[in-house]
Amino acid sequence: MPPTRTRFRTRAGTAALAATAVLTTLLTGAGVSAAADDPAPFAVDRFEGEVPFANPPAEGIFTWGSDADDQPRLELKERADAPEGAKVLEGSYDISGWGGLTHDFAFDKPAQNWTPYKGIRFWWYGQNTAPLPPGSGKRINFELKDGGANGEASELWTTSFTDDWEGWHLVEIPFADFVYRADYQPVGGIDQILGLNEMWGYALTLPTGAPGRFALDGVELYGKADPALKASVITDAAVHPVDEGGTAKVKISVATTGSGPTEEPVTVAYTTEGGSAQPGKDYTPVSGTVTFPAGSVSGTSTSVAVTTRKDRSAESAETIGLKLTVTGAKAPAETPQIVVDAHGLPYLDKKLPVKKRVADLLSRMTLAEKAGQMTQAERNALKSQGDIAAYDLGSLLSGGGSVPTPNAPEAWAKMVDTYQLRAQATRFQIPLIYGVDAVHGHNNVIGSTIMPHNIGIGATRDPAVAAKTGAVTAKEVRATGIPWDFAPCLCVTRDERWGRSYEAFGEDPALVTAMETVITGMQGAPSGKDLARNDKVLTSAKHYVGDGGTEYGSSSTGSYTIDQGITKVTRQELEAVHLAPFAEAVERGAGTVMPSYSSLDVLGDDQGPVKMHANAEMINGVLKDRMGFKGFVISDWQAIDQIPGDYASDVRTSVNAGLDMIMVPTAYPDFHRTLRDEVTAGRIPEARIDDAVSRILTQKFALGLFEKPYADTTHLGSIGSAAHRAVAREAVAKSQVLLKNDGAVLPLKPSQKVYVAGSNADDIGNQAGGWTISWQGSSGKITPGTTILEGMKKAAPETVTWSKDASAPLEGHDVGVVVVGETPYAEGVGDVGNGHDLELSAADRAAVDKVCAAMKCAVLIVSGRPQLIGDRLGDIDALVASWLPGTEGDGVADVLYGRKAFTGRLPVTWPKSAGQLPINVGDTSYDPQYPYGWGLTTLKKPPAGGELTLRAMALAAKLLEVTGRGDSPEARELVSQARLLVQQKIGQRITAASAKPFADADHLLLSGKPAAAVAKLTAAYKVA
Repeated sequence: MPPTRTRFRTRAGTAALAATAVLTTLLTGAGVSAAADDPAPFAVDRFEGEVPFANPPAEGIFTWGSDADDQPRLELKERADAPEGAKVLEGSYDISGWGGLTHDFAFDKPAQNWTPYKGIRFWWYGQNTAPLPPGSGKRINFELKDGGANGEASELWTTSFTDDWEGWHLVEIPFADFVYRADYQPVGGIDQILGLNEMWGYALTLPTGAPGRFALDGVELYGKADPALKASVITDAAVHPVDEGGTAKVKISVATTGSGPTEEPVTVAYTTEGGSAQPGKDYTPVSGTVTFPAGSVSGTSTSVAVTTRKDRSAESAETIGLKLTVTGAKAPAETPQIVVDAHGLPYLDKKLPVKKRVADLLSRMTLAEKAGQMTQAERNALKSQGDIAAYDLGSLLSGGGSVPTPNAPEAWAKMVDTYQLRAQATRFQIPLIYGVDAVHGHNNVIGSTIMPHNIGIGATRDPAVAAKTGAVTAKEVRATGIPWDFAPCLCVTRDERWGRSYEAFGEDPALVTAMETVITGMQGAPSGKDLARNDKVLTSAKHYVGDGGTEYGSSSTGSYTIDQGITKVTRQELEAVHLAPFAEAVERGAGTVMPSYSSLDVLGDDQGPVKMHANAEMINGVLKDRMGFKGFVISDWQAIDQIPGDYASDVRTSVNAGLDMIMVPTAYPDFHRTLRDEVTAGRIPEARIDDAVSRILTQKFALGLFEKPYADTTHLGSIGSAAHRAVAREAVAKSQVLLKNDGAVLPLKPSQKVYVAGSNADDIGNQAGGWTISWQGSSGKITPGTTILEGMKKAAPETVTWSKDASAPLEGHDVGVVVVGETPYAEGVGDVGNGHDLELSAADRAAVDKVCAAMKCAVLIVSGRPQLIGDRLGDIDALVASWLPGTEGDGVADVLYGRKAFTGRLPVTWPKSAGQLPINVGDTSYDPQYPYGWGLTTLKKPPAGGELTLRAMALAAKLLEVTGRGDSPEARELVSQARLLVQQKIGQRITAASAKPFADADHLLLSGKPAAAVAKLTAAYKVA
C-alpha cells in the first residue's frame, strides 16, 4: 500500500493552489488535524540547527553514496515558506549508483520508543512540474532503523513515496506500510519484527539517473498506534515437511511489541486450503479457531495438527496450505505449508549410482525447475524466503560481510537450515547448495580460525601446510551447514599493483600448482568420494583464466586500474602461466570453477579482448573438453552483466559459453525468466541446459545433500579451537620471510629489552587483511585472535615496551621492532592508483626512522604485496616480509624469538621501485630489490665449501632426477642447502646478474628439475 497522500493532482496549477492552501492553514496555527485521543505529535527533526551534520557515533545528519559524486549536497536554509520553523533541509543530487542521507541518533544514548504512534510524516517540497497522475514521479525510498546496537547495526524497514507534486506536500506513512528490507541488512537482520521500541533513526535513498533537488521539513511521529498492530501472530516455521502418513504440527504463537501482554483478544481461524495435495485423498482436512485472550503473555502458543494419508505410490512432494485468518493482531506474512515428502522415486535411492539418480531426476524436471537450479541468489536479495521455492532456486550465497545476527557459528548453521527448509517445499525437494567466500579460513565468521592469506601460504613453500589449512577451513565451513567454498584462488599474480595480489600463492605457476594440495585438504579424494563427509566442502578453482595477468590501466570497472582488466598474452604464455594451475585443479577433482571478471586477449589470434564469462573457446573448449572438467562452472558476482549487449544477450552468451550456474545475485527473477525465454526461443539449446543441470545435481548428490540437507553441527565446537589455531600458527611461522639480518639481530632473546612500534603491531584487522568479517576487511579488534605485539609479550612478558608512534622514550632498549604495512582492502578497491600505492604511510616511515636511528632494529612489513623500502634499507638491520598472517600473531613471535626458525621464501619478486612493475621470475630484464625465492634462515649455518660443495650438490641432484625423485623432499632439501650457501655469498649485494639465476633456480626446483636449479644457483654464486 503506498503512503497516504492528498489526491488533488489534476494539473500543475491546481496542485500548487492546493499545496498553498494546506501551507497557509499550517502557518496560521491551525496545524494538521488529529483525533481527540491521539497523542501529541513527536518532533524527530525540525531542521533548525539543533541536529548537526555529523557522522556516527554522534547524533547527526550525514550523506552517503556509491562514490563521492553520488553523495547529496545538503544545507539548512531559511525559507519564508518553511512549513515549520524558519529553516528547512535543502539538497541537490546527481546519482549514478546509489546515494542518500541518514539521521542517526547518538550511539551512546538510549534508542527512542515509537510504539505509541501510528506512523511518521514529513513535509516534502515536490519538484514535479509535469501534469502527470499520482505515482508517476521520481521514487524516493524511506527507511527506518529498528532495534540492534545502534543506527549502523540496526534492522532496516523500508517503503517509498513518489514525488508527484509541485511545492510543499505532507507525506504520511503508517508504520504498517514498512516492510523488511530484503536486499541489504547491515548486520544481516535481527528478528524481522518492526518493534518500534528501539528506534535509531531514518534514511532516504534518492533517485538515480538525473540531477534533482529536494527540500524536507518537520519530520514527526503522528497518530495513535492501532492496538492490533502491537501484536503479531507467528508460526514456528513456514514449511513443515512430513513423511507420507505422518502428522505435521504447526505451532501458532502470539508475539507483542516490547514483549508485553496482549491488550485485546487475538483470534486465529485456521483451515487447510490450497496446495498440490488433494483433501480427503492425501490428507485429512482440518479447520477451527483458537483465541488468545487479552493479557496473554507474548510467546503464548498452541498447535494445529494435520494428518496425511498413505497411498503406497511413488510421488513427488505435495503441499498443503494452512490458511490463518487473524483478528486483533497482524497476520503472518505468509501461509504456512505442510509438505508431504517425495518418496519412492529412483533419484531418492542412495544405493543407485549418482549418474542414474541424476538422469532420473532430470527427466522429471520442467524447464522452470531446471532454470531455478542454474540460479544463485544472494541471501539478502531475496524478496521473501518463499522465493526459494517459487523460483526453484538451486543455490544461495553469502557475499563478503553478509552474515546472520549474531555473527556466530550457531547462528550461521541455523540460518542455512532455515533457507534449506524452504527448498523442501519444491516438487522434488532438491536441496540448495549454499556458498561462501572462505578464502583464508571461514573468514566471514567472528571467532573462526583466520589463516594467512594465500600469498603467505605460498611463502611457506610447504604443500603439507597448504593441505592442513584447507582441511581446517573445510571443517569449520561445513560445521556451519555450508557445503561449498568459493576457494582457492589459483591466480598467478604478475603485477603487484593488483588489489587481489594477496589472493595468489605467488607469481610463479609452478608455485601455485605446488600449493594446490589445499584442494585435497578441502575436498578429499579427487574422485569426490569424501565430499559427503561432515568435514569436507566443494571447492571452486578461480578465477579462470588470467585474472592475475591483467594489464595496468586496462580496467574499465569504475575507478579500478587493473582488476577486471585485460590479460594480453601469447598462446604459449597463456598455457604455461595461467592455464597450468587449472589443469592441476581438474586433476585434483575441484568440483567447481569460477571464471574471471577479466578479459582475455590472446596476441596473434586477431580476436581482441573477450570477457572470460563469454569465452566459449576457453570454457567449453579448453576447460570442459580438453581438460575434461566434470564439475560445474559458476559465474562471479553479477559478472555476466559486463558482457557487451542487452541482458538477454548476456544470459544467452554466458550459458552457451559453458556457464552452468549464474551468481545473479540480486536479479534472480529477471535471470530465471530470461533464461526460460531464451530456451523457449531456441537461442539456448535444451541440451545445454540439461548438461548444466546434470553437472549441478551431480555435485549435490556427491555432497550427500539429498540425504542430509541440514547442518551437521558435530564439529561446531572446533571453530576457532586451539587445535585449529595451532595449524594456523604453524602456517604463520613458516610464512615469515627473512629478507635481511645484518648482525644476527634476529632471533631476539627473551632477556633483551625490546621496543615495539608501528601501525600493524597491535591490530588484528590489519594483520588479517581484506576478506575478514566483511568484504573489504577493517582495522581494529574485529575478531578474536592474537596480535603480533600480544604474541611477543607472551614470549617475553617483562621486556617488551610498546609505543605505536614511537613517542615513548627510546633509551634503555637493546633492539627495536617496527611493524608497519598496509590497511585492509579487497579486489579492485585495493588497486594501486585507486587510492593506494606501495609506499609506507608517513606515520610508518616516521616510526621506522625514529626507532632505527636510536637502536638496532628489525622492521616487519605486514602487507598483501611488497612495499617499497629500498631508501631505508641502509638504516634497517633486519627486514621481514610478514604478509597477512591472520589471527595467529603467536606464529610471528615464534620466529622472532627463535622458537621456530625463519624458513619462508618470497612468493613474488620484491621490486626496487614502482617503475619496475610488472617484474617477475623469468623476465629477460630482472633487477629487483630481492629476487623471487629469496629467504634467509635462522635454522642452521649454510654449508661451507663454496663451488666445490655446489658441484657435489649438482651431481647429487642429477642422481635424484634419474631415479625419479626430482620432486622429492630430498631434492628440495638439497637445493635449499645450495640456496643458503649462495645467499650467504651474495649478502645484501644483490645485482641483476645474481638475481636472475637465483630466481630461476626456485622455479626450476618447483618444476621438478633440481639439477638445473643447482646449476642456476652456481651461476649466481659465481657473479656474486
